[in-house]
Amino acid sequence: MRNPRARQRAFLIAAGPHEADLAELKELLRTAGVAVAGELTQRRAEPDPDRYFGKGKLVELKQAIEESDANLVAVDDELKPRQERNLEQALDMPVIDRTAIILDIFADHAHSAEGKLQVELAQLEYNLARMRGLWTHLERLGAGRIDGGIGTRGPGETQIETDRRLARDRISALKRRLVQTKGTRGTMRAERERAGLPTVALAGYTNAGKSTLLNALTGADVGVRERLFHTLDPTTRSFEIGGRTYLLTDTVGFIRKLPHQLVEAFSATLEEALGADLIVHVADASVPEGDLHAMLDAVDAVLAETGAGERPRLLALNKVDLLDDERRRALSFRFPGAVQVSGETGEGLDALRDAIEARFLASLRPMELLLPYGEGGTLSELHDLAGELERTDTAEGVRIKARVPAAAAARFERFSTNGGAPE
Repeated sequence: MRNPRARQRAFLIAAGPHEADLAELKELLRTAGVAVAGELTQRRAEPDPDRYFGKGKLVELKQAIEESDANLVAVDDELKPRQERNLEQALDMPVIDRTAIILDIFADHAHSAEGKLQVELAQLEYNLARMRGLWTHLERLGAGRIDGGIGTRGPGETQIETDRRLARDRISALKRRLVQTKGTRGTMRAERERAGLPTVALAGYTNAGKSTLLNALTGADVGVRERLFHTLDPTTRSFEIGGRTYLLTDTVGFIRKLPHQLVEAFSATLEEALGADLIVHVADASVPEGDLHAMLDAVDAVLAETGAGERPRLLALNKVDLLDDERRRALSFRFPGAVQVSGETGEGLDALRDAIEARFLASLRPMELLLPYGEGGTLSELHDLAGELERTDTAEGVRIKARVPAAAAARFERFSTNGGAPE
């Protein structure tokens, strides 16, 4: 046990067709401040639908828990309500599943008003199906009455329905408030799009070093800690490449078996990735190769689920300062299009900037424009959007050759002398 004095000491369990790897569950519990007292896994085609473990394995589990001095059981899956209820009855101990652990961490880490709303919504939707188990002590008051006659409707059922109604009302209210905040965020995004600044989103597995990379690229001072889901609320900062301003957004980290309640609730955060011109997929290159591929697949799955799977993407293999030359060469062969970088030391940042710029320049639209001398504001806007441009002063006005973001090109069409066609 890493911390025998911890108030909560969890015994970890998992069941499934493959050998369970509980390392990530241990890290989740560490982030939540829970010590690990022991672990037990069962190989079976699928978890038991009623008790998660088979009856024989439950006997072994109960003995192991007694020997470990655990006071909590943590399950590396999302349990069905009846599995959770039956496990608690069989073990005479609180049982918490992977989803509840992640929700608890999110609740602790959410700081913005919107983030707190999103977490509360996810928790309510998760708990709604589990409310009957909270009131079993009241349901017993209605037991033993004759023939289901008058008085057989105990207060337990009434309380369950009341709580469910209150929970549904609260869920509806939260969804309305989130729609309002979504509208505000949409207005802010529309202003950014009108400005025409290229947008880049950092996406990746939790603890891959996205916030460190954001700080290194932008000179920001976003908080960084070695814990899962340290960043929940999107953080946007600006930086320059080749005289052009870019907006860089750090998004919530992903994880294997991310609860669907959170994918839905945090769609607001993930929308920043969905709408970005480029997604920089940040991966921790220092983990074993098998883990690296699993993390890459998990991020790809969440991006696909949110509709961002087809967005232009660039792979950044972070934390290469922790690798030897042989491992770096192996990664360069395995991921030839990736950029190897270290947000901690700054190694590879120039290569990453060049790769981001190259992706963006490939999407620009060449335009030839004739601006009247009275259009100084338009000329200034072009400088911001296009960075470097060719300018020639003529009697008719200022002739400009520039490469403009496709989304902003329509604003300059009335000044075009070539119809905006490519050279």
